Amino acid sequence: MPHYRRNRVDGGSYFFTVNLHDRRSGLLVAEIGVLRNAVRAARARHPFHIDAWVVLPDHMHCLWTLPPGDHDFPVRWQTIKAMFSRSVPRAEDRRASLVRKREAGIWQRRYWEHTIRDDQDYAVHMDYIHFNPVKHRLAAHPADWPFSSFTKCVTLGMYPIDWAIEGAELADAGERL
Repeated sequence: MPHYRRNRVDGGSYFFTVNLHDRRSGLLVAEIGVLRNAVRAARARHPFHIDAWVVLPDHMHCLWTLPPGDHDFPVRWQTIKAMFSRSVPRAEDRRASLVRKREAGIWQRRYWEHTIRDDQDYAVHMDYIHFNPVKHRLAAHPADWPFSSFTKCVTLGMYPIDWAIEGAELADAGERL
């Protein structure tokens, strides 16, 4: 089994992409209350700051900052995924291997994580998160998508309300190699 190397920085900021196993599913927005409860419970056990978050039907992107001296984001994702999975109905057609491992088969096993390097990297990923519903044609403007931190960021003065008008492309936003 491969061993994945994760860059761990105490008190660091991280960008994540987490996907459902079935990329055609709408489970995340259909069960948004369950997801919010799982995140609240994870934060109560293992605190972290949510800098930005967007939940789409089949995946989500977020930007977190961990407390000083802490770099254990995997335990937070394990908690969120497990609590969510236990609170939604399991698919009846799970593979035998999932049943043996007592896995619900809701999530992809792995997730994408990126350690934020500097202020520019932070801004690029923040923009990517908030533009994502427009990119996927789920909303004409970031403020139109109800499962995003965009309006909170506008309230905090981080974005103007008319940021990324319809049809805008953010060439510098998001995941790049």
